[in-house]
Amino acid sequence: AWRARDVEGLVALFTSDGTVMQPGRTAARGAANIASVYRGQGGSPLRLRPFAYGAADSVGYILGAYGYGEGTSEMGKFTLTLRRASNGKWLIASDMDNGNTTR
Repeated sequence: AWRARDVEGLVALFTSDGTVMQPGRTAARGAANIASVYRGQGGSPLRLRPFAYGAADSVGYILGAYGYGEGTSEMGKFTLTLRRASNGKWLIASDMDNGNTTR
């Protein structure tokens, strides 16, 4: 969905009350707000490198680093908080990223 710039596909990865938190932006909660965050983003290869994860019952998390393109440099860190839906599918409850550069 990211590479295809498929905003609806990205929104479908979230719970109905999911939240996206990006540096310099207000937290975006719910499908319409998440769609507005992702509109115009994507296209380039996104590399995610998890370095910690866990799950218990219906809640899980992934901590990691991310980068774009074909290089090996990492541009920042991320946390994904996950919630298991009643159908067993894991969905993103929150997605927060933090760039490696300082202002």
